[in-house]
Amino acid sequence: MRPQHLLTALVVVILWGMNFVVIKIGLKGIPPFLMGALRFMLVAFPAILFLPRPKVPLRLLLAYALTISLGQFAFLFSAMAVGMPAGLASLVLQSQAFFTVALSALVFGDKLHLSNLCGMLVAALGLFILGSASLQGSAQQVTLAGFALTICAAFSWASGNVINKKIGPTAVLSLVSWSALIPILPFFALSFLFEGRDTIVHSLTHMSLSSALTIVYLAVAATLIGYTLWGRLLSSLPTHMVAPMTLMVPVIGLSAAWLLLGEALSQLQIIGALTVMGGLLINVFGARLLAAWNARSPAA
Repeated sequence: MRPQHLLTALVVVILWGMNFVVIKIGLKGIPPFLMGALRFMLVAFPAILFLPRPKVPLRLLLAYALTISLGQFAFLFSAMAVGMPAGLASLVLQSQAFFTVALSALVFGDKLHLSNLCGMLVAALGLFILGSASLQGSAQQVTLAGFALTICAAFSWASGNVINKKIGPTAVLSLVSWSALIPILPFFALSFLFEGRDTIVHSLTHMSLSSALTIVYLAVAATLIGYTLWGRLLSSLPTHMVAPMTLMVPVIGLSAAWLLLGEALSQLQIIGALTVMGGLLINVFGARLLAAWNARSPAA
């Protein structure tokens, strides 16, 4: 891994980690479903005017967009709108790694290793501790709805990952931009149904600078730039070297939420967060560490 690879990875991790703080700020002026619609409008336009349509079957393009775009962000934005703190959202959303492993095993017959199972159990324990502490009135009060919706967002992301694997190699930027067309109308429909016409009109006609910058950040920085740089890393380095870098996203998310939003974790929440991170580390590195240990052990 060259210095430019590390720099690229750092930029992506910071963009994605800050994403949660930006969402929290933006939700003060824009309701969640309208935010989703505006975000994907800016992702799609004007990019699709310059990028070729990805060579992906329509059914897979629809499935990808409805899970990783509509499902993930409808749940995530709603979770944060009903009280899920930005830092905790960045961590709990990483449970997608375990949903991805489990769904890949079901759909593709991928083998589950002992490290995967151990990582899932450890992370599940961490989520239980984190959820219990958060729901019982500790430093950061979290609603049950916020916690559950974030888990649903993680499952939607994982479903999109499985569909992405089914799609196979393709131009990442084209896939992201063209698939962004699909969730726009559903997001507007959800906004009209749950947020109301008056709220939509008021949000659009009285949009603050911070709200406008939120949409730009989510669409341009976190989506177009983030996914493009991430795709370059995946194309130039082995997946096993790139994938673990996402473990830094909740570290950035928790740190940024603490520094910028004053979101402080209680002692029990910190224990839960560290347990979840431990489970993620076991899932990613466990098999390799065990193989390295066995290789160094003297033959019986």
